Amino acid sequence: MNPMRLFHRLLLAALALFTALPIMSGCMISQAFGAAAYYAEKDKKIEVAAKYPGLENSTVAVIVQADMETLYEHPTVPANIVANISARLQTNVSGVKVRDPREVLAWQYQTPGWTTMPYGDIAKQLDVDRVIYIDLYEYRLNPFGNRWIWEGVAAANVGIIERDGIDPDVFADTHNITAKFPDIEGLGRDSATDAQVETGLLFKFIEQTSWLFYFHIEPKYPD
Repeated sequence: MNPMRLFHRLLLAALALFTALPIMSGCMISQAFGAAAYYAEKDKKIEVAAKYPGLENSTVAVIVQADMETLYEHPTVPANIVANISARLQTNVSGVKVRDPREVLAWQYQTPGWTTMPYGDIAKQLDVDRVIYIDLYEYRLNPFGNRWIWEGVAAANVGIIERDGIDPDVFADTHNITAKFPDIEGLGRDSATDAQVETGLLFKFIEQTSWLFYFHIEPKYPD
C-alpha cells in the first residue's frame, strides 16, 4: 500500500476514535491532573542523611531503659528493640561493629544499678566507643483508661554516649522519637490482636530510631 494512503487511513481511524470518546470539560481535565499530581506528590520518597553519622568505623552498644510498668506489661519489648536496632545498624552503617545484644542484656541484668552510673562508665564497662541509650518513657497499645480502642504509642529520648568525647558523661547528641500505630483513629479492639498492634508499633519505632544513624530513603509525607 502507498505510504501516504496508509498514513491517511491511520489518521482517519485516530480521529474517529477521538470523536467517540466522551468530551471532558476544562474543569474536569484540571481536576484530573490535580488529583494525579496530589497522589504523585504524596507517594514521593526522599533521600535522608544520617542525623548522627558518628557510628561509622566504631564499636557500638544499644541499651534500653524502660519504666517498671512497661517492663511488667511488656517484658519482651526492651530486648526486642535492642536486638532489632543492633541488627539494622550492623547491616547499614559502614565499618561498625555492634556489641552482641545478648551480651548487653546480660550486662544490664547483672548490673542492676546501671541506670545511675555516669554515662562514660557505661561505655567503659561495655567496652565500646559509642552507646545508643534509649530511654523509653512511654509505651502503650491503648489510650489511657480505654482498653477497647487501639492507639499504640512508643516514645523515647535517644542519647549518644561518646567514650572518647570531650565529656563522655554528657550525651554528645540527643533525639526524640515518637512512633504511633495504627494510623487509623478509633480502631476497635475486635479489628486487631495485641500481637498485631505491638508488631506494627515496634516496627515503626525501631525503623525511625535506626534511621537516625545511616543514610536511607523514607516517605516525604509519613502517615
